[in-house]
Parts: sequence; C-alpha cells; structure tokens
Amino acid sequence: MELSDIQTFAEVARTGGITRAAEELNTVQSNVTQRIKALEAEIGTPLFERHSRGMALTGAGKRLLPYAQRMAALSREAVLAARDDGEPKGPLSIGSMETTAAVRLPPLLADFHRRFPAVRLSLRTSPTADLVAGVLEGTLDGAFVAGPIAHADLTVTSAFREELVLVSARRWASLAELRAGTPESGPTALVFRTGCTYRQRLEQIFVEFGWPSAARFELGTLDGMIGCVAVDMGVTLLPRAVVERCAMNGSVAMHALSPSHARVETLFIQRRAGHQTSALSSFLSCLTKDTEIIAA
Repeated sequence: MELSDIQTFAEVARTGGITRAAEELNTVQSNVTQRIKALEAEIGTPLFERHSRGMALTGAGKRLLPYAQRMAALSREAVLAARDDGEPKGPLSIGSMETTAAVRLPPLLADFHRRFPAVRLSLRTSPTADLVAGVLEGTLDGAFVAGPIAHADLTVTSAFREELVLVSARRWASLAELRAGTPESGPTALVFRTGCTYRQRLEQIFVEFGWPSAARFELGTLDGMIGCVAVDMGVTLLPRAVVERCAMNGSVAMHALSPSHARVETLFIQRRAGHQTSALSSFLSCLTKDTEIIAA
C-alpha cells in the first residue's frame, strides 16, 4: 500500500468528506478521490459508503482506520525525527479547549513565539474528547484538556487550575433565585458539542438540581455562548477567569458552586512513546516553569 493513500484515507475518515480532506491536505478533490479509489482497489473492498452528507466508513474501513492512523502518525514522526538536529524549528501542532485558548494561552504562545521564532506553531480548538484522540492519533503534538486524564499512552503535565461557575443572565441575583424562578424542567443548558468536559459536568449538575430533561442548545464559540447567556437564553458552566475576561461590563452573573463541581485542572497531554521534537521540548520548557509533570 502507498503511504500517501493511507494518509489520505485517514484524513477522509477524520473529516468525513472529500472536500474537507482536500483542504486539510492542501490538494484538489480529484486527487483525494483517486487515492481512495486506488486503495479500495488494492484492498478489494469499499472503505467508505457515499451519501449526500459526506462519507461514512464501511466495516472494512473501520477495521483499517486504527492501522492507518498509526502508520500516518509514525511516518510524520519519522520525518520530524530525521530533520530534528536539536534546534527548535519546523511545525508544532497544539490543541486546546476553546476556553483555555481564549484566556490562558495568549501569554504562553507569545512567550514561546518570541523565544523560538523558527517554530511554525498552529493551534486547533476542540472539545477534550477530540483533543485526546488527536494526540493519540498523532495529528496533534500535544493538547490542553480538562482533567482528570488517565491513559497509559499519555504523559500529563499540570498546566492551570480553574474554578468553574454557573453563568446566567444578570437578572438572576443568586443560584437560589435561579432555581426557584425557572420552569420545573429547568433552564436551557447552553453547551459546546459532545465531548466537552464542561458540558458533561453541567449535565451532572442539572441532574442533581432535578433538571435531567432540560433542553440543550449547542454553540461553537465562547463569544456566542456568553452572548446567549446575557440575553437569558439559558445558563452555562465556564471557568471564572474566562467569564471575568470575556463578559463585557458585567453582562452576566456568576454563581459559585460546591468544590466538587467547581474545581477542575487543565492538563497538557502528549504521547508517551515516540520521538519528542525539539520544538515540543521547547514548548514544554515554557509551560513547565512552574508546573510538575504527572505520571499518567
């Protein structure tokens, strides 16, 4: 099998379609289609089911995918290792939760860029579940995720400690008033997409408050989330530091929670095995000035 065909297959599986895969691979759609057809012909069975909304893996495709991901990641790692002469340079792909990227990372990224300008740093925001998968698959060199994380293939570094607060419109002066003044089913839960740790924790809180059937409304950006809370569309769960930084002129109210609900640690994860590039080592040196590596 051609490695380029395997890499293309893995990208189509990740993105769910030819168009997005072509964009990610910086090539034309016809090239992606040709490589997928060539791989299917070599294996002798379809790897994708084509439909109007994109492409879904067949049974054979699902069985091939973990091997393809490992092969693609190992190929990328091999190239980086061969090129790595100890000077921090080249690509470095970091993932982060939306909230961490908005408030915690700008000073760190600015410091890193000043110290290591030859590194081509890219940042991708996603929910924790997607970020963990990206690091394990090798599409991300490392990522900031919500803890706890325990995985034998990951090394974990403590990065930031956060206090989560329930965020509502300003008209709700207290949590007791909010609970008394909302319908029996509870307020709408404003959440990021499935895989977000804060979403999972908010849903647990709603169950404890007696609102398991409350409506969910998914948003894709932090600004959109805070804007919808401000106009009393619903409530959400966010780190206090994020709300203080991003909510202009006290446009929302923050309600303290019990320590078991409020405490959360942001962790930086990376794969335990394989070559750690000089670029990633340098990034960790900026991050770990005042942090401690935790054995996962």
